[in-house]
Amino acid sequence: MGRKRHLLVNTLGLILGVVVHPASVQDRDGAKLLEPFLLLYGWLKTVFVDGGYAGQLAQWMAQLPRHRHLHMEVVKRPRDAQGFVLLPKRWVVERTFAWLGNFRRLAKDYEVKTTHSEAIIYAASAHLLARRLAKSKLR
Repeated sequence: MGRKRHLLVNTLGLILGVVVHPASVQDRDGAKLLEPFLLLYGWLKTVFVDGGYAGQLAQWMAQLPRHRHLHMEVVKRPRDAQGFVLLPKRWVVERTFAWLGNFRRLAKDYEVKTTHSEAIIYAASAHLLARRLAKSKLR
């Protein structure tokens, strides 16, 4: 039981692509489901990933049919680190997950279908963007 969410975000934490799948799928295989988004955004140069995505995913990403080379960089935790460590670049996605966690429908997994869950994530992202725009207009 359970689900995994894979987000492709830019450096501001804004969502470029979402894939939700059952928890029984490995992280590396789930990340391959983001392929349409990786091909859509041709301006992407570097993708930062968690240590769980290391391995064959880098070879797969290098073989994507693109007009530019896409580099994958694995953000690893330092070996001598104890307790909480702020990892560079990874906090951007973690912050986006935290923003999405503020929405009741995303705090718990209420949705039956994974496509519904993806739609709720996009709706929450649109809500966040609209709030940011409204704040900037008031200034």
